[in-house]
Amino acid sequence: MARQLFSPPEAWSSDDGVVLGYASSRSRSATSALGPDAQLRRGTVVYAGSVIGSRLSTGHNVVIREENRIGDDVSIWSNTVIDYGCRIGNRVKIHCNCYVAQFTVLEDDVFLAPGVSIANDIYPGDPDSAALMRGPHIGAGAQIGVNVTILPYVNIGANALIGAGSVVTRDVAPNTVAYGNPARSRSTRSALRDVVERTAASKAHGLTANTAAATSERLLVEIDHDDPAFA
Repeated sequence: MARQLFSPPEAWSSDDGVVLGYASSRSRSATSALGPDAQLRRGTVVYAGSVIGSRLSTGHNVVIREENRIGDDVSIWSNTVIDYGCRIGNRVKIHCNCYVAQFTVLEDDVFLAPGVSIANDIYPGDPDSAALMRGPHIGAGAQIGVNVTILPYVNIGANALIGAGSVVTRDVAPNTVAYGNPARSRSTRSALRDVVERTAASKAHGLTANTAAATSERLLVEIDHDDPAFA
């Protein structure tokens, strides 16, 4: 028998149209749990068989499949899917329109920017490959930029930074800045220019105020290939 350990409704806040404990053919006997102080927006679906810590926050139309283990203070924004069998740590932030494939590991404090896509199947459609599916392992504090694709079995080290639009096909060492298609290591986090200095330089190059504001978050910006920090 499945065990439903969801906190009582008064312990969390949700819109109408939220589904908790959606039945899955894969996990009929699994334990389900949702900790207190969750905030769930309309369209969120949490399958039976996932165990989720305190203070989960979702946007609209978030799907969390079965057999996931999710820590405390996790934010998952609109139109994102967490497929089954993932391990997600504390204080992880997953932005809009992301796909986290089965058997992915996101350690504490990982950030996924909008549009990140994670793969787990080396040869889709091959029965042998299906039996060996595994998503990437993303280390604590790593930041993944907009529209990055990460392929199966890749390990991204703690505090690594992956530039926008990259395709990550091989491991990235801790504290490394990597970008490109395929992504290559270019520098280290410590070599990045201060964000205030970088924003000032962007304005000096005649960018619009809106573009300059958008560049204020390092992980959401395509790395400046002419930046001396990356020479």
